[in-house]
Amino acid sequence: MAATLPIRVSRAALFAATASLSISVAGFAAVGAETAHTTKPVSYEDLANDDKTTNDVLTYGMGQHMHRYSTLDQINVNSVAGLKPKWSFSFGDEKQRGQEGQALVHDGVIYITASYSRIFALDAKSGKRLWSYSARLPDDIRPCCDVVSRGAAIYGDKVFFGQLDGSMTALNKDTGKVIWTKKFDDHEAGYAFTGAPSIIKDQKTGKILLIHGNSGDEFGAVGKLYARDPDTGEEIWMRPLVEGHMGRLNGKDSTTTGDANAPSWPNNAKGEKVEAWHHGGGAPWQTAAFDAKTNTIVVGSGNPAPWNAHYRTPGDNLFTSGQAYVDPTTGNLIGFFSHTPNDAWDFSGNNPILLFDYEKDGKTVRAGAHADRNGFLFITDLDKLTERKGLGSGDVYRQAGSALAIWPFVRDINWTNGWDLASGRPNEPQGKDSKRPPAPLPGKDKGEAIKVTPNFLGGTNWMPMSYNQDTKLFYIPSNDWTEDYWTENVTYKKGAAYLGQGFRIHRLFDDHIGALRAVDPTNGKIVWEALEHMPLWAGTLTTKGGLVITGTSDGYVKAFDAKNGKELWKFQTGSGVVSQPVTWETDGKQYIGIASGYGGAVPLWGGDMADQTKQVSQGGSFWVFEVPQTTAAN
Repeated sequence: MAATLPIRVSRAALFAATASLSISVAGFAAVGAETAHTTKPVSYEDLANDDKTTNDVLTYGMGQHMHRYSTLDQINVNSVAGLKPKWSFSFGDEKQRGQEGQALVHDGVIYITASYSRIFALDAKSGKRLWSYSARLPDDIRPCCDVVSRGAAIYGDKVFFGQLDGSMTALNKDTGKVIWTKKFDDHEAGYAFTGAPSIIKDQKTGKILLIHGNSGDEFGAVGKLYARDPDTGEEIWMRPLVEGHMGRLNGKDSTTTGDANAPSWPNNAKGEKVEAWHHGGGAPWQTAAFDAKTNTIVVGSGNPAPWNAHYRTPGDNLFTSGQAYVDPTTGNLIGFFSHTPNDAWDFSGNNPILLFDYEKDGKTVRAGAHADRNGFLFITDLDKLTERKGLGSGDVYRQAGSALAIWPFVRDINWTNGWDLASGRPNEPQGKDSKRPPAPLPGKDKGEAIKVTPNFLGGTNWMPMSYNQDTKLFYIPSNDWTEDYWTENVTYKKGAAYLGQGFRIHRLFDDHIGALRAVDPTNGKIVWEALEHMPLWAGTLTTKGGLVITGTSDGYVKAFDAKNGKELWKFQTGSGVVSQPVTWETDGKQYIGIASGYGGAVPLWGGDMADQTKQVSQGGSFWVFEVPQTTAAN
């Protein structure tokens, strides 16, 4: 693990540790329908109205626009102090590690995914297991950053979730019986799935589509976005997110992504694409948002591969580390905004793009919001980015004029001096002040180490932010930390880490690492912050009751006042909380649910931070909280 290795450790060595972790516990499929519990089918109208209803949680993000906001207010700033556990459920056995899932709630049943490609159906009132499923994983899966699963999708009579072996599975929502499983790529080459799929309706054709991507940037996987028939699992289209790669539609080649000549990726002296382009990264491993008005899928794309930008220079390396806009009818890319052109720091761009009405100077603009690992909150013009144009890279790459605001949300960023809002591009320091790690000198294996802030784990990482429609603030789980970063020589080898850079992560301040921050998108002001001594690795939920709910690495679920950040309540779960909370009501009573179980990237790759997290106990459980009508104090 990173904590026991010397300061100049390559990440290639760390990946070997992760691979061995997965091999030791490869399991077998196990479906048990302990108790029959038939629920009503989930319609697309149910999904489309998820943000407007309170009795279910049917989508990742609690709505297709990803606000993670609930209109429930029974648990509020005045009553939250009385919040107590109603029940907890243990995921059991030796398969612990990180529990990063967001639960779905439907008709009295909770569906929660867990580490090592497992899913549980639980009775929402009692916590009793109704059924469970554990994927039969091969011995040679290659998860990059822990064996996590972030959630499922539900539609009709099926629950869908992805697996670490590069496959997508549909289960009967009432019994857990496998309906279909589709392998989408080669797990031996690093392809996997750790995010949550989503269900959308193509507004042009009326077709219901299951949307998912892949992970594997760190192994040189090519990022791909898929649309499937949810009934059969058959692929409808596939869209690569590396410029110049060919897409598919109905089983046949369709169009290349961007320009077929891929001018944003370098050629060799013969005019041939260099090795990096063939293994270019850009994986869309988090969940896509959907804008029904323009009939557009909006999804983040991962970092380019390898990390070492000297293998990818010159060029912006489209369409990596940014936000992609995709036509659900054809799978064609129709728009793109780069968060980090020619990303040299593994800043990626995967965090969901939250769609909202941006109000400033008396005007309302349809906008997207994205908190990036590079430390900036991007507010982009949705209408400009969803214009249907041609398919050339010059048409879909709409950097200039698409940014409404770009605000820093972490401290002491040094990889750029800020942004040119008109061009939508960063103002990187040049010359001796550049924070691009220099290439190794001839005959040397490593380049000179430089200090980069934030580090590659980011100002934020996978953990989603939320948006409160009352306060008009974003609640961003962030971290203030830095790293020593250096380049290394690298050659692609199937199944091996494809990085070309080494690192060591350090704390930036003595008093904190994590910081839950409330940010005003109109002026970039950090309205309040709640500091944590350990890294924050959980998402946030906000409610009309004036609350922000999240978890901490030292095991707490916490509730804060959404207006001023005052900590109002906390509860110790026994293991680190690195998941996404949800809330719903049953029979007129509000509940909060969240998974506990420490893991994720920090204890694996966190350098000095990994040392700190050794004190956190392993675990794996789901907790439901309520405000009882009567308590012992009464």
